[in-house]
Amino acid sequence: MALLEVLKLKRIHGIVSGRVQGVGFRYFTMHEAVNADVKGWVRNRSDGTVEFEAEGTESNLKAFTEKIKKGPKRSQVENVVTYDIEPKKNETKFRKRKTK
Repeated sequence: MALLEVLKLKRIHGIVSGRVQGVGFRYFTMHEAVNADVKGWVRNRSDGTVEFEAEGTESNLKAFTEKIKKGPKRSQVENVVTYDIEPKKNETKFRKRKTK
């Protein structure tokens, strides 16, 4: 990653709806985050959606969200809503968090 890109880190918060629980969606998200060199977290929510925060370069976040919009084989993603939030810049990995 070029130094200029590191200085332009972005962070997004997202909610994924559809058939996204009980189908390996969080593990899929973690795998795709590692592939896209994105840091942050993912968790199930009690309303049946999946929530995530992801941080990386704009191009890495775009690649990551395109994969999330497709989801793993057994899922059926209906909607992905994301918005920009302030980067934390201290993330070291992508992890799974407890259900909210």
